[in-house]
Amino acid sequence: MGDNIVYKLNSGKPVKALNFLEKGVGLLVPDVFYRRQLRRKLAKAVCRDDYRYLQQRVDYYIKISQSWCMESEDKLVRDRSWIHYTGTLGGYRRKMFHTAYYFDQHDVTRWFPPSLRWHFCPGDVYFTPDEPTVVKSRLLTTDNQNSVLLKLDKLRHFMFVHDTKPFAEKLNKAIFRGKIRQSRLRVRFLQQFFGHPLCDCGVVGRNEGCPEEWMAPKKTIAEHLDYKFILALEGNDVASNLKWVMSSNSLAVMTRPTCETWFMEGTLRPDYHYVEVREDFSDLEQKLRFYMEHPDKAEEIIGHAHEYVRQFRDEEREELLQLMVMERYFHTSGQWTDE
Repeated sequence: MGDNIVYKLNSGKPVKALNFLEKGVGLLVPDVFYRRQLRRKLAKAVCRDDYRYLQQRVDYYIKISQSWCMESEDKLVRDRSWIHYTGTLGGYRRKMFHTAYYFDQHDVTRWFPPSLRWHFCPGDVYFTPDEPTVVKSRLLTTDNQNSVLLKLDKLRHFMFVHDTKPFAEKLNKAIFRGKIRQSRLRVRFLQQFFGHPLCDCGVVGRNEGCPEEWMAPKKTIAEHLDYKFILALEGNDVASNLKWVMSSNSLAVMTRPTCETWFMEGTLRPDYHYVEVREDFSDLEQKLRFYMEHPDKAEEIIGHAHEYVRQFRDEEREELLQLMVMERYFHTSGQWTDE
């Protein structure tokens, strides 16, 4: 089903083994090197020309402004797709959950004293924790204050593409390749559009109980970019392909998001940054045909999507933002002072 070494080398996705090797070498640098620079680095942020923008994004990621108390008891609760850890920064271990999350959190937490305590819930989080908790994803609801976003699972979620093929030269079809992941949204889409002349869709990986005819070979990112429309459908939480789709010259097609990550999916504007379709997909064919017939409108959305993506490409600023989020987290929990 395309899981061979040839596919992995040509998929267009980062090679996980090489990334882990680089991160492992980075562990050789003592954490104290970063901790000594933290306060100076945070102090310099105030002098930046984009400081107000930084503050706006920090306010978005961590909505906690009132003081709260951190638990003193260590805990570790496991589930199929996530864990909930309560303890010190230094007490979080690589073996507790997926390696990618360990490296991503360590990129940020190594700047802070290892004795500081936190609630950390790595994985696909589709609920709101009972206490302020650092997560990769959160529900788009009004009462999600306890979900503090950090840039996690970056290798899978935060990758962008350099697409040289203009929208007009692409196939007049929509493509979807993905797992079911217990997603009623994906099942509904496949039930209605598998075999449709405007859609090339299929399920990849292990058969998770879907009709056998839905199973299809994987396609590389380059092969996806041959299509004018790429479906970005939520699975356990967000659609992981949305970031690279919005950096391409194809249109991202999706329903209104119900979850968000560091990408701030909740700020995306329908039919401005992406093509929005109804949850029952009753308007999908109409939307596809409209943008086929009005390529100028499609190009406008693609331009807006590129502009939105651009704000996440400054790696130095992205690192600073995460440090500012964690500083506020520890400050509101009474563990961090400005001195």
